[in-house]
Amino acid sequence: MTSNITTQPGTNRSTSSATGSWATEGTKPASRLRALRRPRSLPHLLLGALLVLACAAAFAVVSLNSGNRESVLALARPVAVGQVLTAQDLKQVNVAVDPGVSVMDVSQAASVVGKTMSTSLPAGALLTPDAVSGAGVPAAGQALAALSLKAGQFPPEVSPGTHVSVVFVPGQAGAALASPPAPYSTTVWPAVVTSVTAPPNQQNTVISVQVSPAAAHQIAAVPAGQLSVVMLPGGDR
Repeated sequence: MTSNITTQPGTNRSTSSATGSWATEGTKPASRLRALRRPRSLPHLLLGALLVLACAAAFAVVSLNSGNRESVLALARPVAVGQVLTAQDLKQVNVAVDPGVSVMDVSQAASVVGKTMSTSLPAGALLTPDAVSGAGVPAAGQALAALSLKAGQFPPEVSPGTHVSVVFVPGQAGAALASPPAPYSTTVWPAVVTSVTAPPNQQNTVISVQVSPAAAHQIAAVPAGQLSVVMLPGGDR
């Protein structure tokens, strides 16, 4: 028996062509993706390098700023001239201090408690050796004078540390008119309030003021009821 086998010409060629076409089509997209990705990697590298440099610079700045910080004493609340410092008046702060700036190290807290303020300072102010004289009130070259005043002769906002003017006011009409105390003719004296006391069951308020010795003598010679107090801004004297 004879078998006839018929081969179709071109079958292998078409299969090979199809296989080749499939292989070619499969590799072209991958090549395109690799070609497209290459240019994008360069900006990413540059951005990463810039981020690293920025972080390094920020760390250097923070290190430099924190390296000069010191733990010093500051005021936790306002204090007035003549006030005795307590532990509750003080707090610790960390600040960068320039050379030559006078501050008090936090280790000196125990030595300043119980000392007298020689000036008035707001809350948050750094404590300095000059602010804590320890000598009490009055300060050197100053004197204290007491004023017994009725309501209306001083602002109710007056408190220790307030800068004021003590003003001589002549007597009322019908009463003997007083003159400024001889041998001086001054009728206004700059002063700083050191205390305000309102004794119970009394109409008058006693205000102590720190003034020059000459002004203290003049104020003491003025008859009762002929002095008034005027408040001034903190910087005026």
